Amino acid sequence: MSVQFEIEAVSGSARAGRLLTPHGAVETPVFMPVGTLASVKGVPQETLEDLGVQILLGNTYHLYLRPGIEQVERLGGLHRFMAWPRAILTDSGGFQVFSLSELRKVTEEGVRFRSHLDGSTHFLTPESAIAAQIKLGADVVMAFDECTEYPVDRARALASMELTLRWAGRSKTYFEQHKQEVPWQHESRATSSTREPKARDESSAHSSEDSTQALFGIVQGGMDHELRKESAQRTTEMEFPGYAIGGLSVGEPRALTREIVEATLEHLPADKPRYLMGVGTPEEIVEYATLGIDMMDCVLPTRAARHGLLFTSEGKISIKQARYITDNTPLDADCGCMVCARYSRAYLRHLYASNELLAQTLNTIHNLSFYLDTMRRVRHSIALGDRARFLSGVRSAPKP
Repeated sequence: MSVQFEIEAVSGSARAGRLLTPHGAVETPVFMPVGTLASVKGVPQETLEDLGVQILLGNTYHLYLRPGIEQVERLGGLHRFMAWPRAILTDSGGFQVFSLSELRKVTEEGVRFRSHLDGSTHFLTPESAIAAQIKLGADVVMAFDECTEYPVDRARALASMELTLRWAGRSKTYFEQHKQEVPWQHESRATSSTREPKARDESSAHSSEDSTQALFGIVQGGMDHELRKESAQRTTEMEFPGYAIGGLSVGEPRALTREIVEATLEHLPADKPRYLMGVGTPEEIVEYATLGIDMMDCVLPTRAARHGLLFTSEGKISIKQARYITDNTPLDADCGCMVCARYSRAYLRHLYASNELLAQTLNTIHNLSFYLDTMRRVRHSIALGDRARFLSGVRSAPKP
């Protein structure tokens, strides 16, 4: 058996639950920080643990190019390589290949593309994308799909959806033939090959005999409601243990994103985890959680942090602005993260203006903490059945 999903509380369309993986339980709805190259830029793994991160997202395309899938496999898989004892989800690389619009060619067999690093040519297929993720050892792996651009006509969206469905079938066939068992135990931060497994604790999900990787299917169909419905229905017929909504946040208006998410959710099974790929702002992740989304990821909190854009309970702050030169107050008085507890806005502004590396680290820690706390409050409100507090984003949930 692979991952399991348990719904523990419902409030309107929103639900709080647990995704049980070989590397521990993940409380949902969850925001997953993006660790593109086996690293959340600027933040060490022990800090991520202290922040309460339960699952990270790894990028198959980037790891495929550097350091190479075989290299990671030889070093014990992605968990051991990056010294991360908790759950990992890997994307298939489809979105990154999509972004190389001038460097790729899509065929029925797969996608031929040129590396953004050195221009070398590579060929990625549903089978090789799944093989790469299996070797990485992720708890959750994603089917290989094609993401369409925006705007796109219906004929193009239909052709892409059909191709994605065929690739989903090929992904599942290969996965079922080659999936691996994943050790259930948490590994300590020191992940040497001679270290003995730790005793199983309550956050571990399965015994060793039933811990296998899980493959999620991806729904496509552009911005067409009927195509999204058809894609969702035909994808669920393949009986994946979880389903993702892909192909959004590619330039369409935010209102249209929500419209497509709502239209797609109607056709996804209620008892399986629902993953919305690549969104969004703090307000958006709350909004999508209210609709019944269980999993989300986005580079926004880390990317914005590197550019001095910080999220607070009072709204966004651009710490590079001169107004903060003499501001001795905390970044966010309502935030309990280590950055807000210790450093002033003036100091954070000084670090950024001085191009100090510490600025990126502290900014990223705060933004991640803000996102994680937002999801924590959402889960708390769902558990209380208090939809009004949930929608208002109340900051009353206890710290972990």
